[in-house]
Amino acid sequence: MSRTTSRGPRTPHPITRPGTAAVLAAAGALLLAACGTGGGGSGGGTDSLTEMDYYDAAPQNTQLPAILDECGGKVGVTIKHQQVPRTQFMPKLLQQASARSLPDLALIDNPDLQQVAATGGLVSLSAAGLTTAGLYPSIVAAGQYQGQTYGIAPGVNGLALYYNKDLFTQAGLQPPKTWDELKADAKKLTAGPRYGLAFSAVGNEEGTFQFEPFFWTAGADLKQLDSPQAVQALTLWKDLVGAGSTSKSVVTWTQADVNDQFLAGNAAMMVNGPWQLPTLNADKKLHFGVVPIPVPDASAKPVTPLGGEVWTIGHSNSAREAKAVAVVKCLLGHDESAKWAKDAGYIPSDQQAAAQLAGSDPQMAAFVQEVATAKARTTELGTAYPKASQALADAIQSVLAGGGSPKSALSQAQSSAKN
Repeated sequence: MSRTTSRGPRTPHPITRPGTAAVLAAAGALLLAACGTGGGGSGGGTDSLTEMDYYDAAPQNTQLPAILDECGGKVGVTIKHQQVPRTQFMPKLLQQASARSLPDLALIDNPDLQQVAATGGLVSLSAAGLTTAGLYPSIVAAGQYQGQTYGIAPGVNGLALYYNKDLFTQAGLQPPKTWDELKADAKKLTAGPRYGLAFSAVGNEEGTFQFEPFFWTAGADLKQLDSPQAVQALTLWKDLVGAGSTSKSVVTWTQADVNDQFLAGNAAMMVNGPWQLPTLNADKKLHFGVVPIPVPDASAKPVTPLGGEVWTIGHSNSAREAKAVAVVKCLLGHDESAKWAKDAGYIPSDQQAAAQLAGSDPQMAAFVQEVATAKARTTELGTAYPKASQALADAIQSVLAGGGSPKSALSQAQSSAKN
């Protein structure tokens, strides 16, 4: 997710198309408070291109400039890199879209893509001839809007279950595969200051991102937030907290906090993404494994949300757009995308490359296995996803922090998402 942070999506349409004004108006207050105008890519020569992303931590923010320089050199352009704080990124991007001054290249969290594409400010990568052959269909879907591809991910990330091997061996346990096993193992591994399981239930997209594997694997749909399947998934989380197997503090923990708890030995298991691997592997005393997210019963397969970002191209002039397309082709090339996946802890979008990664890196095998059944977060609702996501996050907070019932909290979420 993005990393959601994820570590997380067209023939152009005029800005006055229905719905776009509302998107821009909603961002208006944030635009005034959080950012000014940005240097977009429209106009000018072709000796340099602008690029914008929100990476503010290693390894992404250290690896990306080098890969951009490499591809820029191959194409014959200098790429001016700009990092914008995550909270300001979308307001700034939407402001630039309204002014027709989007950067030549932007790396956008995949669930945010449709909002930007709806402004008409992005180049259709389908029309530009960029191929998606060999990529996972779910990853291709994450970059589409109204039948056109506007964003392509060089790699993605997702969520899996990390477990402490030493603690499992001491308890005589195997990694859980089902929800019943997860609850039983979490309870057995809870002792003293150590909880059996840690996850992030913070009240924003990050918390929703962590809940979606359980929500979707149960058979729930974002179009109906209060379905019996959704209630079943939220009840699982409520039961884990209620049994003391998971800390009540999960409502304030980010995914980074969850990782800290696991590293410190305060959690025997955690839900987290592959971007945590470099930090975990740096602690030589920690012995851990990674398995797919547990499922309601043995017949189910985990359905996880696709995290990560997609490359997009902003409208400018034909010469600049052609250069930008050439750069994106380079960024999506086999060698560059494989390097990016390795350095940044992502799964290659190319199915063959992903299979090779799973075979060579056991720690990534679970993440690769899940990509085949993963889902783009905007698949069900398109540009309405952010509203439903926040409604779901609010419901999770209501249940875990406020003691509400899953059914009533999700009914309220459904009502909020529809209004």
